[in-house]
Amino acid sequence: MKTAFSFQILIAALAWATVLSAATPKGREATRALSVRAEQATALYEPGQPVTFVIRLTDAGTPVDGEQVTWTLSKDGVAPVRTGIATVAKGEARVTGTLDEPGFLQCRVESPASLGKGKNVTALAGAGISPRLIRPSLPAPVDFDAFWDEQKAELAGVPANLRLSPAAEASPVAGVELLDVQADCAGGTLVSGYLARPAGAKPRSLPAILTLHGAGVKGAMRNVAAGWAKDGLLALDINAHGLPNGKPESFYQALAKGEFEDYRLRGRESRETVYFRGMFLRVVRALDVLAAQPEWDGKHLVIYGTSQGGAQAIAGAALDPRVTFLVAGVPAMCDHSGMVAGRVAGWPKLVPVTLATDAGKPGIPDPAVLAAARYYDMVNFAARIRAPAQFTVGFIDRTCPPTTVYAAFNAVPGTKAIFDDIGAGHENTPEAKQRMRAAVRAHAGLIRK
Repeated sequence: MKTAFSFQILIAALAWATVLSAATPKGREATRALSVRAEQATALYEPGQPVTFVIRLTDAGTPVDGEQVTWTLSKDGVAPVRTGIATVAKGEARVTGTLDEPGFLQCRVESPASLGKGKNVTALAGAGISPRLIRPSLPAPVDFDAFWDEQKAELAGVPANLRLSPAAEASPVAGVELLDVQADCAGGTLVSGYLARPAGAKPRSLPAILTLHGAGVKGAMRNVAAGWAKDGLLALDINAHGLPNGKPESFYQALAKGEFEDYRLRGRESRETVYFRGMFLRVVRALDVLAAQPEWDGKHLVIYGTSQGGAQAIAGAALDPRVTFLVAGVPAMCDHSGMVAGRVAGWPKLVPVTLATDAGKPGIPDPAVLAAARYYDMVNFAARIRAPAQFTVGFIDRTCPPTTVYAAFNAVPGTKAIFDDIGAGHENTPEAKQRMRAAVRAHAGLIRK
């Protein structure tokens, strides 16, 4: 679909909301504060509908008058991109644009440093343009299910050889038992984590939750598992790479700079060697571990993660029908092939694009990586989820852009909900966390004590 922008600069006074970005010059008590937001409170619009972004600039709390700010409007960070300059009057200015297709219109504003008043300050805002109509940029490969059936069959052929032992460090929460978990997985790797349960829990008495990690290299988090156990769940937190738990921080830092540096791009030329193949199989094996515990009630099996952890949660819910509820906060790995539809792709930008030789023409995605990436795309896993799902999305997330998150969310066929975190970047704000946790508790039938 052809994409078009139109723009208009307006100067106006109006009530203001939240400051999104500011910089504090050295030696000054006050700050120069620059903010931008969509004028409509929901930040939701229709294709072709004018979207007005409202800019405010203050210095030491006083509205700035007569200074210029630079604005950039884009399709969620990618072309088409237009820029311009607005002159602020009484601290405020407006920029209006349109997007004629489902997606996100992003506004970036910058106020240059002037008269020695410190560093440039920037602010960012996003508006959703019929985001529930965003569709995957490519369909799933015809043998997507067959491929993953083969991977699960390989995993099933590897005995778990589950090892549970008291954790080296005591539970950080009183009344919670904490165990170190090690289980064998496909490819000679391990599932490694912490299992937590309320002390003295009876057989078949506890809903279960698997929590999964965002990007990086670290051990499992005992405080996370113990926190869920305090709420009355059987909780397993695993690290993403099958590493030993409880090591000094220097141990994980060395691995991050060495063996696991750029793991996210490892093996991306073939679906058989993509690094995330092993990661997703570890998720399924971790679900095996939870389901094997005598305390599990056999009815509630939640999978929960943020960013890369959100991707693992989506994949796990698609690959394992035992999952009864999914929570994916600002999930990664969504719509890897966005560039073929003229859109942004999600973290980790798996598919490299060769720059076009002719100016103004799109680049060419690497064909081998593009083919492999489709087997690890959350838009395709999402379409296979049968459990209810809770998502969150940040409207100014530049790591896992909202266009990509909505492409995956919209593919979920069943009961689902999404929290539009309008002012959030790549994060789960306190409100998002509260909603995610409340959704888990509601599904599990828990009442806060």
